[in-house]
Amino acid sequence: MKIFDSLPSDFNSKTVVTIGTFDGVHIGHRKIIERIVNTAKKSNLKSVVLTFFPHPRMVLQKDANIKLLNTIDERSSILEQLGLDVLVIKKFTKEFSRISAEAFVSEILIKQLHAKKIIIGYDHHFGRNRSANIDDLKAFGKQYNFDVEEISAQDINEVSVSSTKIRNALADGDIQTANKYLGDSFILTGKVVKGKGLGNTIGFPTANLDIKETYKLIPKQGVYIAKTTILNQVVYGMMNIGLNPTIDSNNKQSIEIHLFDFNQTIYDEILTIKLLDRIRDEQKFDSVKELKMQLQKDKETSMNFIERHHDR
Repeated sequence: MKIFDSLPSDFNSKTVVTIGTFDGVHIGHRKIIERIVNTAKKSNLKSVVLTFFPHPRMVLQKDANIKLLNTIDERSSILEQLGLDVLVIKKFTKEFSRISAEAFVSEILIKQLHAKKIIIGYDHHFGRNRSANIDDLKAFGKQYNFDVEEISAQDINEVSVSSTKIRNALADGDIQTANKYLGDSFILTGKVVKGKGLGNTIGFPTANLDIKETYKLIPKQGVYIAKTTILNQVVYGMMNIGLNPTIDSNNKQSIEIHLFDFNQTIYDEILTIKLLDRIRDEQKFDSVKELKMQLQKDKETSMNFIERHHDR
């Protein structure tokens, strides 16, 4: 998959294009991506997703509190796995939001992306003040010689329902429901950084994950069963999202994973961690001994889950 961090000036292939944020790239989105990939193959065209970053709400509404299911890099990786040919990430600015609908079509979709077909939601609005709709796009199609295929109300509803259910499930710590609607495991990606080494003192060393993207949605605090790949090796473990109240007192949330049967130093490695299930809420124990006993139980619970649901 080719990734363009701005609109390409040297791209010559004729294309099938869809437009959207595709946050989460969940089961509703996957149907749309599958449609453009298959359409492109049948028509000897390139499949293209035109997406925007930062999220328009971050720019137009100054919504610093918006949380996304994916970082832009995670989104790119998932789209590549789905067989997409080209991802164009257009920087979203106030200036760009003021572009007219016709300029958007003629300058971007036609001149730069060479669109022969647009697959888009029936409720899609575009151009300055979101003033143009799919009927306008169809009229532009006749003018500029491209086809427009509508994504049905049912499929669009599936997209919005899935997104809402995923966000609500993650807020509740219901990782299995979130994963069902994602069509895959929810992921957290970050760099392994040095922590205080408190896990080492109780026999459960952890890798501390630093997620630099403040807009990334973090699930409810608690203990999760997790999986990652390190140096082409699949490694399972248990992850804690929380404050470590038994042995730390700084009230700062951390994300750390104890990896099973793994003892290599991995500082500065970028890990993508899949969350498989949630074991329990974070608790404050009366003693470190009680904490260790609970962690041992958590490990047994995790190993049983892994043996039942995943090939080791």
